[in-house]
Amino acid sequence: MIVDCAIYRDGHRIEGPEDLSDALDKARADGNAFVWIGLHQPTEKEFDLVTEEFGLHELAVEDALKAHQRPKLEVYDDSLFAVLKPVTYEPDSDTVSSGELMIFLGDSFVVTVRHGEGAPLKSVRGRLEKDPEMTRLGPTAVLYAIADATVDHYLEVATELQTDLEELEAEVFSPDDGGSRHTASRIYTFKRQIQEFRRATGPLTVPLSRLAGAGVVGPVVPFVDDKAHPFFRDVNDHLTRVNESVESLDRLVSDVLSAHLAQMSVRQNDDMRKISSWAAMAAVPTMIAGIYGMNFEHMPELRWLWAYPAVIAIMVVLEVLLFRLFKRRGWL
Repeated sequence: MIVDCAIYRDGHRIEGPEDLSDALDKARADGNAFVWIGLHQPTEKEFDLVTEEFGLHELAVEDALKAHQRPKLEVYDDSLFAVLKPVTYEPDSDTVSSGELMIFLGDSFVVTVRHGEGAPLKSVRGRLEKDPEMTRLGPTAVLYAIADATVDHYLEVATELQTDLEELEAEVFSPDDGGSRHTASRIYTFKRQIQEFRRATGPLTVPLSRLAGAGVVGPVVPFVDDKAHPFFRDVNDHLTRVNESVESLDRLVSDVLSAHLAQMSVRQNDDMRKISSWAAMAAVPTMIAGIYGMNFEHMPELRWLWAYPAVIAIMVVLEVLLFRLFKRRGWL
């Protein structure tokens, strides 16, 4: 569905015709205006009109309709196609989910296609409409504002994940809960959240570098105002911080998992030593009782008056000696 359709001239939103073709013609006729159309999970039929009016490339249209794309930047003859993956953090379940946001830039137009609930653009529109100087950059301003809002939210999610990791570390190294059988499952689930986050942030580095004017990663990007390069460089710097945080989180959670498994191994070894110690202590009286339980007539001490208390005393002394030995070695 079409969420919003607006014409911007000289950095300000103006009233325009509802027909897409008329809106585009009016924006191009003004010379310093552009039209911005926002769509949310459009069907193929709904998108056909936009495709026809704006001359969008069929491959980019296919990507926009099917979604499930990596962040990327593609240049076509009449338009520029960018894909971003906004992320959403759910504090109740401590999970990260990602949506998709496709942006078409061309001569005097911007078309945004949103999939999922993680990329609301109402706040981006509001911020641009309050900043006419930025909006005068045309469609480039929209691309910058969306990228900036997306990456800024990445920073917030990275902070939330850092807090969750600290809580997980406290649980792992807690003397009470560190050996919980559910801890390993929680660590693995957390690592999956980081991987989901990485799939959104990692591939975005190259597209932002190109938009920032870094020629070493590709040719000059058309439909992007050169005056916007410093702004994209700032966004790229923020993305670099996010990627560094993601790498750090991934290494730390791997270390936490290794520490948890090592703790579990140590505790299992302690348990085995305790079991072995008690088994050894139980074996001594069992052995003595077994010997004196044999039904032979001619056995020493059988007719001795103090044989029974002497055997019991020997058992007790041996048990005490074994207990002190194992206790001194830390097995009990």
